[in-house]
Amino acid sequence: MISILHVIGARPNFVKAAAVIDALDSTRKVVQKIVHTGQHYDPKISEVFFQELEIPKPDFNLQVGSGSHAAQTSEIMSRFEPIVMNQRPDLVLVYGDVNSTLAAALVCAKVGIRVAHVEAGLRSFDRTMPEEINRLLTDQIADYLFTPSEDDDRNLAKEGIAPDRVHRVGNVMIDTLARWLPKALEQKPADLLPRYALVTLHRPSNVDDVRWLESLFNCLVELSKDLPVLFAMHPRTRERLDKAGLAIRRDRFRLMNPVPYLTFLALEHQATVVITDSGGVQEETTFLNVPCLTVRENTERPITVSLGTNELVGRDLNALSSGVRKVCAGQFKKGRIPPLWDGKASQRIASILVGESVNQPHLP
Repeated sequence: MISILHVIGARPNFVKAAAVIDALDSTRKVVQKIVHTGQHYDPKISEVFFQELEIPKPDFNLQVGSGSHAAQTSEIMSRFEPIVMNQRPDLVLVYGDVNSTLAAALVCAKVGIRVAHVEAGLRSFDRTMPEEINRLLTDQIADYLFTPSEDDDRNLAKEGIAPDRVHRVGNVMIDTLARWLPKALEQKPADLLPRYALVTLHRPSNVDDVRWLESLFNCLVELSKDLPVLFAMHPRTRERLDKAGLAIRRDRFRLMNPVPYLTFLALEHQATVVITDSGGVQEETTFLNVPCLTVRENTERPITVSLGTNELVGRDLNALSSGVRKVCAGQFKKGRIPPLWDGKASQRIASILVGESVNQPHLP
């Protein structure tokens, strides 16, 4: 039996890990344990995901909570190391690009535990983003790099990563979406409108700059005169809006607390357009064939732009408004689903890990 430790800490991790844990479990050749770092600790964006996606209860919860990037990363490392030293797993799986990802990978590299990075190779080429630093460093450390798309393979090759460490498997987030979408569509979110824009914003570049946030918020309110807006708010965003005095309900502009995963899928699926700064939402909308306007200057998921339904509008409010008008007029581009985004990525990961015995002697 192969012993595997999964390290997850934030909403996107939960969605990806759900599929991989299930696929590995089905091989009956793996003993799995879960470490929840507690990076996302609000029940609305943590506990509910475990319940809805039927993820086993974590074996360990580090309860790190919020903090600066340096403080959070170091705290995860110090709390995670004793667990790794005690458990001595054959492999540690890390997901995505949050602080939990890099912190766990660094600990494993120091103590000689093999690491697999699920969703490797993504690059925005913007090193002002903390997530980009996490991605770059984790990929240098990992023994197995599981990539979603061909462009991610190219990124790793340019960085000198040995090709035998890289495995293109597809997008595990799509695995979870495909499995749970039918159940999500059974849901009937209250007062669901026939046409609406779904908004989700949480990145510091959008919500920490108060003047920009106010301009963006006012633009969304203006857009709501033509197309109702549902704003599903991250706790960080709610806090910033409250401080700025902007979190006021308007007739066609609805501010919503964080919603469970299945409810959000239903809202995405039915949306006329999605306005976001989330990487995962760019992928989900591409799979669902829903127009997406991303309020960022760059994306680590360019395939959602080149093949999918995503369009970058940056900090250009005119481009945002124009994009919404094009969608409403039926003039927005058509997308297609990228190769290997077929709901079977986690099965490929399981086959690789079980087929290539990772149960080898640990490094000294």
